Amino acid sequence: MESMGKKKPRPRRSFTPEFKAEIVELCRRGDRSVGQIAKDFDLTETAVRDWVKQAEVDAGERDGLTSDERDELARLRRENRRLREDVEILKRATAFFAKETR
Repeated sequence: MESMGKKKPRPRRSFTPEFKAEIVELCRRGDRSVGQIAKDFDLTETAVRDWVKQAEVDAGERDGLTSDERDELARLRRENRRLREDVEILKRATAFFAKETR
């Protein structure tokens, strides 16, 4: 039973949009199952299924956020966080200088 310990997590990898599109195209052809394609390319089945689902959203075949919308949302969230930090700094500076002038 000791040999059935947890596997070491796989290091996070990144793939180009072209590679993902190629994998999605292989899945859409239907020659092989998603599981077989994932195994052949040393990918996780979950990742391949997510890529196929996102491609369907991008093509308008399924409801959800497109890749462009996801990118914009992430950018806006980063910008919002930065602006909130800026406002907090200005509030602290205002409070500090208000104490100094008394």
